[in-house]
Amino acid sequence: MEELGLKKQNWDVKETELFLGILKELDMEKCLDGRKVRNTTIFKVAHRRMTAAGYHRSVDQLKFRWKLLKSAYYKGKREPNSNAPAKIQGWWRYEKTMIAIMESRHPLIGTGVHADRTDEATEDSEGDGDPPILHWQQPCPDSAPQNLNLDLIIKMDPEMDTQLKIGFIGAGNMAYGIAKGVLSGNVLPANVRVSAPSSRNLGRFQELGIPVTHSNVEVVCGSDVVFVAVKPHLVPLVLSEVSQYITDRHIIVSVAAGVTLSTLEEILPDNTVAIRMMPNLPCVVQEGAILFARGSHAKLEDGALIRSLLHRCGLVEEGPEAWIDIHTGLSGSGVAFVYLFAEALAEGAVKMGMPSALAHSIASQTVLGAGRLLRDSGKHPAQLRSEVCTPGGTTIYGLHTLEKGGLRATTMSAVESATERAREFGKKSGTKK
Repeated sequence: MEELGLKKQNWDVKETELFLGILKELDMEKCLDGRKVRNTTIFKVAHRRMTAAGYHRSVDQLKFRWKLLKSAYYKGKREPNSNAPAKIQGWWRYEKTMIAIMESRHPLIGTGVHADRTDEATEDSEGDGDPPILHWQQPCPDSAPQNLNLDLIIKMDPEMDTQLKIGFIGAGNMAYGIAKGVLSGNVLPANVRVSAPSSRNLGRFQELGIPVTHSNVEVVCGSDVVFVAVKPHLVPLVLSEVSQYITDRHIIVSVAAGVTLSTLEEILPDNTVAIRMMPNLPCVVQEGAILFARGSHAKLEDGALIRSLLHRCGLVEEGPEAWIDIHTGLSGSGVAFVYLFAEALAEGAVKMGMPSALAHSIASQTVLGAGRLLRDSGKHPAQLRSEVCTPGGTTIYGLHTLEKGGLRATTMSAVESATERAREFGKKSGTKK
């Protein structure tokens, strides 16, 4: 009886064309291979998009419609002279579209789907006229980097974030900061899992509603994106442990300082999507600075997925791998440099007679305010600094003292030292492959 009810649904011609267009856009793993349209999630996405366009069908109705169209296609292939496909009103309208989906592995770039005649508004009516052109929204070029992976298209749908499975191997501050940022978006705590050898740091993840485990393998098997957030010297050991469980659906993201993409890709299975990333601690309050680099098998859409996933953590940028170690010195370690400066500001005020608690509160607000003004104004730091100074005033006297103490050169040297240390980690991890 349920199937009979589905059969009685009359479909608008434009509705069917929209439906086929959505399926084609989503089904790009094999580049227009419509035989792959069988993933239930595809129909859920299609259902939402159809509803947004004003067509109200259930997921089961969408599946049944596709089943009828596909059956008509196969019937036509087996019996070219049969009139059976005509039982679907308007079949002639969809035939070329179905052939394009079912048989082509390359896009019809710059072309539309035409027919020799047209129906009226619904399939149960007849009439003549010029058919509208059905333009595919997402052509699939021959170049591999543009060949979007089906799973990623689904996951990057704005309403599909809640289905993305995220795993963390390691439960330190970096993992915690990223996890908090991710949860501030659409990812559900139940879809995140964290592993660590001890329970020492797992409690704070549990407070966020995140399931925890001591099994790295469990995390990998239950995740789509896996963040490897352990000490650099442990990365080869951890990846070797879970390597056999990594499949082509995974994206492996390393946040270990100094561990290069070449090291990651040599340990991981062939063709694994690997990304090297360096976040910083302010991700905990969604004010982080993240830089990542894609490995040789990571495509543009993999980077887009990482951006989409982490954008609530703060600034997210992509760059060449050579910049990652520099970013470690500038922003990963740079956070501690700023804390040291804030501490020194407060202690200076304490020395001059201000209560410690008040001094530290004002110092932190000073750093916060200066940072936001620097970011939001778009002005060079030197310009903002000059705007604070007045001739013969307090600020220029204080700056003179800082310059005599070598603050500028010392800070530059600190970034350099931290960068070189990150590079040393990379060399050490490379020798342990």
